Amino acid sequence: MSSGGAESAVGTVAEAAVACLADFEAAAAAVLPYDIQDFVAGGSGAETTLDANRAALDRVFLVPRVLRDVSRVTTGTVLLGRPASLPVAVAPIAYHRMVHPDGELATARAAKAAGVPFTAGTLSSVPIEDITAVGGTVWFQLYWLRDTAQSWELVRRAEDAGCEAIVLTVDVPWMGRRLRDIRNRFALPDHVAAANFSSGTAAHERFSDASAVAVHTSRTFSSAVTWSSVAALRERTGLPLVLKGVLAPEDAIRAAESGVDAVVVSNHGGRQLDGAVPSIDALAEVVRAVRGSCEVLLDSGIRSGSDVLKALALGASGVLVGRPLIWGLAASGESGAARVLELLAAELRDALGLSGCDSVASAARLRTVRTGN
Repeated sequence: MSSGGAESAVGTVAEAAVACLADFEAAAAAVLPYDIQDFVAGGSGAETTLDANRAALDRVFLVPRVLRDVSRVTTGTVLLGRPASLPVAVAPIAYHRMVHPDGELATARAAKAAGVPFTAGTLSSVPIEDITAVGGTVWFQLYWLRDTAQSWELVRRAEDAGCEAIVLTVDVPWMGRRLRDIRNRFALPDHVAAANFSSGTAAHERFSDASAVAVHTSRTFSSAVTWSSVAALRERTGLPLVLKGVLAPEDAIRAAESGVDAVVVSNHGGRQLDGAVPSIDALAEVVRAVRGSCEVLLDSGIRSGSDVLKALALGASGVLVGRPLIWGLAASGESGAARVLELLAAELRDALGLSGCDSVASAARLRTVRTGN
């Protein structure tokens, strides 16, 4: 089957039968072309880190408290200075129109309805301006481009469009070797493109020994993004600045010293360095290192409300959720993406109450225990 989008998938899932986020992944896999499903699901190399993200989260256990009044449990919080209904933001994921014709517009509408931030990507398949027109809280994720002027133009457009933060991805000097995409000779469907800038046709070409998306990004992204780039960006924009892709506490400290408002502890969902530490295992050390000088968010592997609670207990102020939103979008369009966030909210409220917490803030006082290595 070739990459042809997933228009036939719209409305195919009986959402009442979906009980958890994993159900949406199975539903999406049943309707997506295999190469697109692999592009979303896959990781780099032997997918060691991809698998380790889940295994590490499963090794974290919570120590619940009892005899607490949880008759009223709230999931609201503040992320980057703005209220959010959940300690959750939609992670940046490229090319939503690969899985549904409404693309980022549908997922942004779902995020708005759920009261959580939506992160529009540099490689979104819908322009920034159309995404922010949906309303709600929108952050803009920036890849540092070889054409620096083009990077600054994207920042300006994000500001003018009403984005409320800039999220600089710092772990992609080039795309990791994603073997599923190489074996599939993956290329974007003709109807999908990077809508925010003109970037040539490489992403649509078929290469015998490479992913077209990897070729495209190697020609477009700069591998010379450094701390001086962060300083220049901090000076250029007055919006909250977030660095996504930090795992080392030393880098987190330097980020805070550079005036960054938040770091996202992330291994890019297992899609960059294969063998990188699971994000949840790096979280507590980063939290200790920054000592409250900036917010710390967690990304990579979150699949349930209990996962969100584990991140909060280990010191995160919130999490980013990516692939589950794409599976929901593929399976049932906007309503599928909305249902993913509804399930996550219900699961988080359940986990908070059963652990003796009546709020997101109280979750930070929970103890955790790790099993295994």
